[in-house]
Amino acid sequence: MNKGLSLLWTTILAVMMVSFFFSITPVAQATGLSVETSAVCENVVDREPVDEGTSFSVSVGRLYYFTKIVGAETATEVTHVWWFGSSERARITLPIGGSYWRTYSSKVLQAHEIGTWRVEVIDADGNNLETVEFTVTN
Repeated sequence: MNKGLSLLWTTILAVMMVSFFFSITPVAQATGLSVETSAVCENVVDREPVDEGTSFSVSVGRLYYFTKIVGAETATEVTHVWWFGSSERARITLPIGGSYWRTYSSKVLQAHEIGTWRVEVIDADGNNLETVEFTVTN
């Protein structure tokens, strides 16, 4: 085989291998994923947060964490992790089915859970997209 033909076949093979590699290598699901808006609130009605705040009475009984996630290139998921002080109280994994997706989780408050709380939004790759802090009062 002459050198020119050999170089041509080597080039074609290299291009095919690179194309094959990129077609089967998964793109991280979280690429471009971000939290556009979020809110700790007392309810979610018609996929919108109601009675948002940063301080809530324990007597509300249940709080919601609403997030509007944007930028998903494929179906993926996020996890809402609820923390009371340094103690994890709930971990809820939620599907994200499009590039603009609203979702929420909730947490029932116990009478003794007075103090500082936070909710973290974690993507499918384990990256923290957002942390929101709030307080629960007596």
